[in-house]
Amino acid sequence: MAILLALSGLFVAYANGANDNFKGVATLYGASIVSYRAALTWGVFTTAAGCLASIFLGARLLKLFSGKGLVLESTLSNPTFLICVALGAAFTVLLATLFGLPVSTTHGLVGALSGAGIASGGLLSFSVLGTLFFIPLLAGPMIATGVAWGLYSVLHAVRVRLGIESSYCLCIGSRREAVVGAPGLYTIRTTGVQVALEEEKYCRTIYSGEVAGFNVQKIMDTLHGFTAGCVSFARGLNDAPKIAALLLFVPVIPIQWAFLLITLVMAIGGLLHSRKIAERMSFQITEMNPGSAFTGNLVTSVLVIIGSLFGYPLSTTHVSCGAIFGIGAATRQARMRTITQILTAWVITLPVSALLSALLWLALR
Repeated sequence: MAILLALSGLFVAYANGANDNFKGVATLYGASIVSYRAALTWGVFTTAAGCLASIFLGARLLKLFSGKGLVLESTLSNPTFLICVALGAAFTVLLATLFGLPVSTTHGLVGALSGAGIASGGLLSFSVLGTLFFIPLLAGPMIATGVAWGLYSVLHAVRVRLGIESSYCLCIGSRREAVVGAPGLYTIRTTGVQVALEEEKYCRTIYSGEVAGFNVQKIMDTLHGFTAGCVSFARGLNDAPKIAALLLFVPVIPIQWAFLLITLVMAIGGLLHSRKIAERMSFQITEMNPGSAFTGNLVTSVLVIIGSLFGYPLSTTHVSCGAIFGIGAATRQARMRTITQILTAWVITLPVSALLSALLWLALR
């Protein structure tokens, strides 16, 4: 049973990596700063750093997601119960990943704890569920939307006041190297001259001008890459303790080793299954330029890191999407059909994982 529980917990880590690893760097790809592969590599690396940091900084979330106070401790000591929780959350998140829907592993775990707790007669505490879980989960994306909306509006006004302009460019040069195969890039070749045209979603906004003698575009690209790494770091810091909590009752795995295994498996899941989530997050919610992408990353990373340190179970997915929603509202370029699909997936994540974990309990007990 200990081995089955360990494998079930690592399955959650795999599903989490598949659905979440690209979210932090989606703006880098969406704003055409780097390629899909480069963005994914940076996301996996910084997420792993956050997971490892959570060994020392994630004690509060580890305790919260152990389930103590939510269900009876006698229920939590039952490996079958924990296996049902892990599998219910993992299958829910992996199913959403296959459809390219960014959902919350936090929602999946909370739903699975609730469903298995009710099915097992573990006397689920609805007051604890509402106070410690639901309120932070609902407040996170709302705060992110409002803060991102306001911050982007302010930064946009500052950019205009400084006379920094944005534009698209058509590149003409004498390079003769073939570029066929680069995503979305088409090449028109004439004698000694190459004209490169990109599809609309791959067009990149360029900022012109200087601040204190430094090129604005280079400054923005550097800050953008840094904040994208901060989001991925925050996600690892926030999610690893939640998954590791499932393995607290596995006597054969010291908790430090559990964190290391979770980090490794999360990275593998992200490397193998991030493409659909990448397309959805990067291009289908709203159009992004370097300024809007930087703003979204800054808001997400600050909120999630603060939440992790204080033990609030924020969902990085919800906060990140909330920030992008806010930017879309500020620029009036939000794609409501995609946002509606994502919000629907958020709503059904918790009941689906609750139902799956309850059915698993009834089948396995």
